[in-house]
Amino acid sequence: MNVSNKQFLSIEQLQDQYLKQQKINTKQQTACGMSFGEILQKQQDTRIIEPVRFSKHAANRLNDRKIALTDEQMERLNDGTKKAGEKGIKDTLVLVDQLAFIVNTKSNTVITAMEQTETDENIFTNIDGAVIM
Repeated sequence: MNVSNKQFLSIEQLQDQYLKQQKINTKQQTACGMSFGEILQKQQDTRIIEPVRFSKHAANRLNDRKIALTDEQMERLNDGTKKAGEKGIKDTLVLVDQLAFIVNTKSNTVITAMEQTETDENIFTNIDGAVIM
């Protein structure tokens, strides 16, 4: 049997080829110079926060009581809802000035809205957290 040395690579040659290929793959994966964790954090930081939606019931309550939210109050309501969601609260009471909102953080929806003075004995039920803004 006639075997030529040109058909086989030495261990050193294989090792060099493998390491060079591995370096190329690593450069491609981090072409932007950021780790996966850094990219993920940047994506989460720049994510657009959707404003809360109002259920039909909540919208009717605001309309019936002639309550109009200012831009600043809406911003605080959105911020409070976001903070509650980050803490794992599912149904939260968000207090903004003299207004009380029950918000489902999973659906990002205001379920009901009222002025704090309207509540009987200041009791809120069916919530698992509160945020005062």
